[in-house]
Amino acid sequence: MTQAIGRDTGAGRLGAAGVAVTVATTLSNALAYLVPVLGARRLDAADLGALATVLALGAIAAVPGFGLQIAVAVHRARHGPTHTRRLALLTATLTAGVTVGAAPLLTVLLRLPVTLTLLLAATTFATVLAGRWLGELQGDQRFLRLSIAMTLLALGRYGGLIAGLALGGGAVTALLLATVTGLLALPLLARLARPARSGPPAAPATTRDRDLRPGHVMTACTATLAMLTISYADLILARQLLPAAGSGAYAVGSVLTKGALWAPQVVTLLALPRLARGDRRARALGLAVILACGAVLVAAAELGGELAFRLAGGAAYLHLAGEAPLFAATGALYAVVFMLVNDRVASGVRFPAAPLWVATAGLAAAALLVAPRTVEGVLACALGTAAVTAAVMTWLVLRPRDRSGRR
Repeated sequence: MTQAIGRDTGAGRLGAAGVAVTVATTLSNALAYLVPVLGARRLDAADLGALATVLALGAIAAVPGFGLQIAVAVHRARHGPTHTRRLALLTATLTAGVTVGAAPLLTVLLRLPVTLTLLLAATTFATVLAGRWLGELQGDQRFLRLSIAMTLLALGRYGGLIAGLALGGGAVTALLLATVTGLLALPLLARLARPARSGPPAAPATTRDRDLRPGHVMTACTATLAMLTISYADLILARQLLPAAGSGAYAVGSVLTKGALWAPQVVTLLALPRLARGDRRARALGLAVILACGAVLVAAAELGGELAFRLAGGAAYLHLAGEAPLFAATGALYAVVFMLVNDRVASGVRFPAAPLWVATAGLAAAALLVAPRTVEGVLACALGTAAVTAAVMTWLVLRPRDRSGRR
C-alpha cells in the first residue's frame, strides 16, 4: 500500500505524538468535567438537571462519531486515501435526524425543553461529522495533528458551554453557544486533515472494493457502543440493586475503574492503524504497555486505597479502601478488552464485539440472580466478567489460523 502522508512513524516522533495525544485527551476530559462543576454554581436545580441530562444524551449520540472515526482510520490505514465525505455526511445527518425525531419523546419522558433537544441534534451533527477528519488523521498516523484536532473538537464541544455558563446564561444559551462553536470547529478540522500536495491522490470512485461502506461504519459503531455499555453496566446495576448509600459508594469506587480503563487508551489509538495492516508486533507491544499500566495502577490502588477514595469521594467512603485494587483491576482488564476489540475491528471481523454483548448479559444475570446486594457483590460480578471477557477476547484474537487464513 502507498505510504500515508506525513506519518509520525519514528520512535521519537511516536513518543512525542503519544504525549501530545495524551495531553489532548486530558484537556478534553478536563473541559467536560468543568461543565457540570460550573453549571452547579451558575444554574438553578431545574436548569442544571436539564443540562446534565442533555449532556448525557449527547455522549450517547456521539457514539456514531467514534464509530466513524474508527472505520475511517482502519480503512485509510489499510487502503490509503479514499472518498469519505458522502458517508460521513450521511452518518452525521442520520444521527441528528434520529435525535430530532426523538425530540417529542425526550421532551415528555425527561421533561426537557424542546429547544434543548433540537440544539442537541445540531451539536450531535457537528460531533459526529468531526469523526471523519479525526479518522483520516489517525489512519495516516499524523498523530501530532490529531492531537490538535482533538483539542479543537473539545473546545468546540465544551468551549461554548463554558462561555455561556460563565457569562451567566441559562442551559439553552449555553447549548446554543456550544452549537455555534462546534460548527465553527469543523472547517478547522478539515484544514488540519488536508493532505500534503505531494501525497497520493484519493482512490478513484471506480475502485468499489476499496470504498468505505456503511457496513464498516455500522460495525465500528456497534463495537463502540458495546464497549461503553459493558464498562458502565456495573454502575447502572449498582444504582438499581443497592440502597442509595451503597449506590453512591459504588459510584465513588467506579472512578478508579474508569481511571484504569481510560488511562492507557492512547495506546489503542496509536496502535489502531498498524493493527489494520496486521502488525502483530504493534499488537503485542500495545498489550504489553496496557498490561504494565494496569499493573502499576492496581499496585497504586493497593498501596494508596485510602488516599484514592478520599480524593474521589471524601472521608465518608474510606471504609471501601480495601476494595480499591479490585475496582482498578476491573478497569485494567477492560482496557485489555478494548484493545482486543479494536484489533478485531481492524482485522475486519464481522461481529467484533459479540462477546461483549454476551458478557454484559451475563453480568446482569449474575448481579440480579446470584450476587449479594452489596457493593462487594456487584464488584465481584464486574471483576469476574472483566476477567472472563479478557480471557475470551485474548483467545479469539490470538488463536492460530487454519491454512486458509481463517481463525
